[in-house]
Amino acid sequence: MKFDFQYYNPTKIYFGKSALDNLSGELANYGEKVLLVYGKNSIKKSGLYDKIIGILSGAGKKVTELSGIKSNPSYAQLLKGAELVRENNIDLILAVGGGSVIDCSKGISVSAYCEGDPWQRYWVNFEDVDNKIVPVGSVLTMAGTGSEMNGGSVITNEDKMIKNGRVFPADVYPKFSILDPEYTYTVPEYQMVSGVFDTMSHLMEQYFSGDDDNTTDYIIEGVMRSLINSARAALKDREDYEARSNIMWCATIGLNTLTGVSKEQDWEVHMIEHQIGAYTDCAHGAGLAVVSTPYYKYICRDGLDKFVRFAENVWGIDTAGMAKEDAALAGINSLTEFIKELGLPLTLRELGATEDMLPKIAESTIPGGGYKKLNAEDILEILKACY
Repeated sequence: MKFDFQYYNPTKIYFGKSALDNLSGELANYGEKVLLVYGKNSIKKSGLYDKIIGILSGAGKKVTELSGIKSNPSYAQLLKGAELVRENNIDLILAVGGGSVIDCSKGISVSAYCEGDPWQRYWVNFEDVDNKIVPVGSVLTMAGTGSEMNGGSVITNEDKMIKNGRVFPADVYPKFSILDPEYTYTVPEYQMVSGVFDTMSHLMEQYFSGDDDNTTDYIIEGVMRSLINSARAALKDREDYEARSNIMWCATIGLNTLTGVSKEQDWEVHMIEHQIGAYTDCAHGAGLAVVSTPYYKYICRDGLDKFVRFAENVWGIDTAGMAKEDAALAGINSLTEFIKELGLPLTLRELGATEDMLPKIAESTIPGGGYKKLNAEDILEILKACY
């Protein structure tokens, strides 16, 4: 293990078919005023909305609603939620939905009582939160982001054409998260596979990042193999409970900080995708799928041994007799084939990007990287390869 570390995660997880039964007990820990945050109509069509309203009513809660959260939650929506928190003196924010809803709810929780512009302070300057934080709880309906057990909040400022994320400290993590895999059955297949690849990308961002003899790498490899096998099973049977359970737990593990312990981390695929999302409003996982293959081909020579290990330990490729570069590319090509299996796009054109966007995306992307440190010129070359 290369770095000294402390590990702490304060989120209580309730997992399984009876997970929602625990909501009433959790609500008893908070005041009577709840802000219910959700997306469009999916939780109403599935009947989950009525169940949760019934539980809230039975617990004597006064409910204010914020609906219509976008797949790329906007700063305008965050500010609307912050206003509702202040106006109604909210005691708990209950996020019901996928990672976008939970990300927005965490953003609302830190912004409601912020002095000054929350965007500038918390998503640009990355200042410490020095104001009152409203607690968040979640009921997860889509697996992928891991937002149910971390402090991450990715927000799109549509006026500035910037999509930016940050990780808040432990007091912003959801206090509890309810995970019932059956709630993911009604998610459209494109969103399901986008969530699968989002999870895969989280794991790869932490894996391809130096420090290559780390116990955490073995954990990541195991989670990736589970995710790949379970995704294939779920594509055959969308209501395969075992497969959907594994996908949901892989997503949570993939970004609850466990798979980053003592690791250098990359996150440049995410930085590039964030700006693609700001310009195209694409599904996050789909954008990551487009960027991943060209990015890893661009950097693999700088982390060759790790990419060979990826081919062998994740994809089961027999690399005996192969040159290291060929073995590394074989692993990346297996990743590409998996993207095709999922039915996700492989080009920026499929996401609605136009060629004139590429320099703007490159210039606005935060440069960085793991094995290879990128600049705007490198990012533009990768985007051209994605196009």
